[in-house]
Amino acid sequence: MNRRPTLLAALTLTAAAALTLSACGSDDSSKDKDNDKIAGAETGGKKSPSPTAAASDSGDRPKITFPSDAKNVFEDQKTGDAAKDAVLADSALSVNSVDEAIFEGNTDTKALGFYNTGKALESSITFAQQYIDGGDTWTGVTRYYDYKVTLSGADKAYVTYCSDESKSYVKDRKTGKVDRSPATADSYVLYNTTLTKNDQGVWQTTNIASNGGDKACQP
Repeated sequence: MNRRPTLLAALTLTAAAALTLSACGSDDSSKDKDNDKIAGAETGGKKSPSPTAAASDSGDRPKITFPSDAKNVFEDQKTGDAAKDAVLADSALSVNSVDEAIFEGNTDTKALGFYNTGKALESSITFAQQYIDGGDTWTGVTRYYDYKVTLSGADKAYVTYCSDESKSYVKDRKTGKVDRSPATADSYVLYNTTLTKNDQGVWQTTNIASNGGDKACQP
């Protein structure tokens, strides 16, 4: 039930090999978009601010909203290090921005290009467009956990984390029908990401690689 399939997995981290990250993966195997989401409500188009987005929005940062039947939960966001916490906050907003594009049915959202750039932005647009072209969205709750942050100077960082997508599901945008396929090992995904701090102080995701079914993320 892996809702972040081949598209993001196809990207590689150009500098990840230089760091002793706990694990890394680039899985280019085909994973159906149907095996993408985690359990939650099936109804509602009413939107409410994402908890993480609402807490981090300030100044000129775009507001990110989710429908009432979908939620991302981000664990391990407070490390005690202000610099690392800022990286994690924007990393979560990057994830939320991709999902918001799916919910909106539009990849021209302000947040998508605000929190993602370069290869990560290109792949995120293509990934969201797969949902849009297929007439799909998603419902439920996705959990992100086991974060590890490595700073490289003042303007670059590497973040690894896992996602639990066993309780989120693909939903037909028109009919509202939810595909509640059972969870598999691929419902647990390892991500390796690179973020760069721009002139506005935003940590933008520039590269991302994922590995569905990675042992490091299994329950």
